[in-house]
Amino acid sequence: MRVMDPVRTSHAQTIDPSPTFPARNKSLMVRPLAAGVVLLGIGTFPQGAHACATCGCTLSTDAATGYSTVSGWRINIDYTFIDQNELRHGSSKATPEQVVNQPSDPSLGGGEIEKGTINRYINLSATYRFDADWGVTFTVPYVLRDHSTYGTQLQPYTPAESAPDQISSAHVAGIGDAKILASYQGFLPTHNFGVQLGVKLPTGNYGGQAEDGNLVGHPVTFYNGPGLGQSLDTSLQPGTGSTDLIAGAYYFQPVSQNFDAFVNGQFQAAIKENLDTPGADYRPGNLTSVSFGLRYEAHANWVPQVQINWIHKMADQGFLADRPDTEGTVAYLSPGISASVSKNLQLYAFVQVPVYSHLQGYQVFPGWTGTVGVSMKL
Repeated sequence: MRVMDPVRTSHAQTIDPSPTFPARNKSLMVRPLAAGVVLLGIGTFPQGAHACATCGCTLSTDAATGYSTVSGWRINIDYTFIDQNELRHGSSKATPEQVVNQPSDPSLGGGEIEKGTINRYINLSATYRFDADWGVTFTVPYVLRDHSTYGTQLQPYTPAESAPDQISSAHVAGIGDAKILASYQGFLPTHNFGVQLGVKLPTGNYGGQAEDGNLVGHPVTFYNGPGLGQSLDTSLQPGTGSTDLIAGAYYFQPVSQNFDAFVNGQFQAAIKENLDTPGADYRPGNLTSVSFGLRYEAHANWVPQVQINWIHKMADQGFLADRPDTEGTVAYLSPGISASVSKNLQLYAFVQVPVYSHLQGYQVFPGWTGTVGVSMKL
């Protein structure tokens, strides 16, 4: 049972006024818009590890700050908080008794009872737009994670298996996996449709406990409890140890005098794993995300908006993976607001509330996530 980092759909893209737009488009020319930024965290796709299919912020920060074709640099910093404090299975709550007596992997004769995971992500992104068509974004996350578990308990379940003396805790603090993402939006004269291509690099510490009991890589270990000295799950480390290919597309358009709409999608898959030795191998599951939403543009300096964010994650693979407990589909309703403090500075804040989830195995799940950020054009 793991955590997936905040996955952020991202697009260094923007709007370009054109006669082919609705009449309101001329007002976009004087509206303070920010260059889109790539913040993949879904989190994604946040970034340290991405493991459970459920637990990330899939917020589109491009839509949060608006779009622009203005060339030059833009810096974005945001903070995301995710408290995974609810044990779930399928689309409903689960209990420690279910985890042990109805395990996702019956061959274990029991299951791991996770207590919770608190994630804090600080994401720094720098976007450079060469012109109205081309842009590139560099993203580096800093991952802060506190994880606690009662460990793997054997059948039959008794309350003593989830007693305080069974808790093991671990603390993660470090740079996660960096991303580089290029975008091109020169297909249309309005510059409102684009594609993305990029990579996630294994810059964060990664590792785990191999089949022979030895530690591989540079994993964080538990600092107390029965698990003292043992490796934290590979998918909860700051990085995944993999190089991932990222591909996406986006479209945005004014739909009335006061409303803009957007839709974007992204796919991420590992193409090279540093943890590739039999008995000590790990490959994170593929990620697919789709976001769409509306921005209310009637006010020049503050913009209420709402997004729907959907993500599907395949199960992790390899000996170090928790295969039965890392796959699932989640959808979030994400209301928020952005405000222009000055011509070149914007603030934004969002809350994400899960409205649908279907999880394989047993996974700890957040009741909500929150993101605040600042975006500045240099």
